[in-house]
Amino acid sequence: MFNIYTKEIEWGGRTLKLETGQIARQADGAVLATYGDTVVLCTAVGARSVKPGQDFFPLTVNYQEKTYAAGKIPGGFFKREARPSEKETLVSRLIDRPLRPLFADGYLNETQVICTVISHDLENDPDIVAMVGASAALTISGLPFLGPIGGCRVGYENGEYVLNPLMQDYENMDLDLVLAGTHEGVLMVESEAKELSEEVMLGAVAYGHEQMMPVINAIIELAEECAKDPRELAPVDPAVAAVKEKLIAGGILDKFAEAYGEQEKLQRQANIAAVKEAALEGLEEDEAAIAGGLFKKLEAEVVRGSILKTSMRIDGRNTKQIRPIVAEVGKLPLTHGSSLFTRGETQALVTSTLGTGQDEQIIDQLEGSYREHFMLHYNFPPYSVGEAGFLRGPGRREIGHGKLAWRAIHPLLPSKEDFPYTMRVVSEITESNGSSSMATVCGSSLALMDAGVPLKSPVAGIAMGLIKEGDDFAVLSDILGDEDHLGDMDFKVAGTENGVTALQMDIKITSITQEIMKVALEQAHEGRLHILGEMAKALTSGREGVSEHAPRITTFSIPKDKIREVIGTGGKVIREITEETGAKIDIEDDGTIKVAAVDKEAGDAAVDWIKSIVAEPEVGVVYDGKVVRCVDFGAFVNFMGARDGLVHISELENRRVGKVTDVVNEGDMVKVKCIGIERGGKVKLSMKRVDQETGEDLEGQEDEE
Repeated sequence: MFNIYTKEIEWGGRTLKLETGQIARQADGAVLATYGDTVVLCTAVGARSVKPGQDFFPLTVNYQEKTYAAGKIPGGFFKREARPSEKETLVSRLIDRPLRPLFADGYLNETQVICTVISHDLENDPDIVAMVGASAALTISGLPFLGPIGGCRVGYENGEYVLNPLMQDYENMDLDLVLAGTHEGVLMVESEAKELSEEVMLGAVAYGHEQMMPVINAIIELAEECAKDPRELAPVDPAVAAVKEKLIAGGILDKFAEAYGEQEKLQRQANIAAVKEAALEGLEEDEAAIAGGLFKKLEAEVVRGSILKTSMRIDGRNTKQIRPIVAEVGKLPLTHGSSLFTRGETQALVTSTLGTGQDEQIIDQLEGSYREHFMLHYNFPPYSVGEAGFLRGPGRREIGHGKLAWRAIHPLLPSKEDFPYTMRVVSEITESNGSSSMATVCGSSLALMDAGVPLKSPVAGIAMGLIKEGDDFAVLSDILGDEDHLGDMDFKVAGTENGVTALQMDIKITSITQEIMKVALEQAHEGRLHILGEMAKALTSGREGVSEHAPRITTFSIPKDKIREVIGTGGKVIREITEETGAKIDIEDDGTIKVAAVDKEAGDAAVDWIKSIVAEPEVGVVYDGKVVRCVDFGAFVNFMGARDGLVHISELENRRVGKVTDVVNEGDMVKVKCIGIERGGKVKLSMKRVDQETGEDLEGQEDEE
């Protein structure tokens, strides 16, 4: 019934298995990818025809994790998987980016790749398995995919590169780098690093590219056995060449060159739109439809050719120049930290907010739940590019850009023990013309330091571009939106003056060489140091102390057996403390207590209250107390938190007292001295040995005399 084809290789100390022919047989391509005991079902389907009037390639990649894969039931009321998590969105992008440039030119059929995690051993991350499986599914599908690609994760520990480290080892690594590529070169890189040098980063890419070769070969061998016949692409319409010749004969290249001579973005866009509109006026209706799809190629021909010939760019810069930068901090009066970072026509208004442990984000993943104390959110409103549009929730682009900036900042944050705050950074992109994600990195660094966060070093980011024709190429520093749109590479590097903390690369051509990547890294290093210098004009390190508007956190420890007393029955005691003082209180299982309050007096009151609850009475010490109950043989006095002690009737005054209420009544405030602690913990107190007005220890006075 089944024609099953399998290919297995030993890879990184585990077995990678690719299998097809049994599951999802109606998909164009379906591969069950297994690595260790992590299994991902990857499918690829392409529509048989193009939708009328469509002029773009509608590729959708969906990565999804099923909780049953790890033997779990989803939380919530509906008990089924809901919208994609942040990780699912990021991995979908991770797979999409290296696949997209490898589809044949002219293929515009709607295509969907779905990668479903159906078993997870909690050791081998499914993202790499899904990427490899998606590549295999497309390669055997018959779709015009010019792969296959391979992918892998590279760690760096003790000066050595590690292939596909286990998930539990990520935290110990100085590098977490994911890359994908073909036999010819690298297509995509995504990484977080702990201030590593450009040489180490380049070495990691080279190592990863070498290690993915067995995977690419295994996919090719599988395809040789079971790949479907390739689909025929629709022949090129001869009318396209005729329309192109007509546009060129009308001088459109010169007109585009003149329009791109305008350095101001909005005016340049208006000039380009006018050129297109004028060109369409002289065409028939069917010719105009074809021309719409040719404009981008003609624009690219003009811009790319000009840069390669003259080394001068759209806005008049050479290939290494950075646009003018203005960095400001403290822009907003009541936020804990704020910055406005402007680079040319790209601008980010960034705020930082400090909170307590109660503000941490609870992340629920297949690997288990954990709490995140650093969040970075990126927003890209339509007005930032002069457009009107719907305001929706964050899409894949917003989540991806925010995570890239998060990776850049994360390695420089102080430890949670040294700085016990929850941190949230929000970047509002108020203008955009190239690399708003790197503006977010710069603005986030400044906003955190403005709030008093002691970053190890300031962080800056820069976006690099590439124009490549044959063997001729030019690497561009600090690219514009048009250069990104018409270029071959988007290469983003973030870091400090000491090294790289994040690197992301996407290629629109089939691959790039290590020579190009080396040039890009060196040029990015120069650009990053220049940007750090401009940022230093605003702020060079975290301010002394946190913002006056941020809560002050006091951390101390109590014995574990005292936690119950601080919390109280049903949380009664801790609730009373927070209501009375206004402070926030976090209690950890090991007895660590964090008290947070904007008002210093409120924080001190809560700390003193808690310490009084857990403190042990000392014999010979005088305390303030309150009479809580009177009995025939004495008075019970609350003198330390919830602890009461007995003042025997004989210890009330230096005379014979006939009735306790002749001296004290419930509610009276008194001063008492601890004169003994019995074996059961009962405390004996005395009033007569203390001056009730001054609180002086009368016995102590006698001893001195």
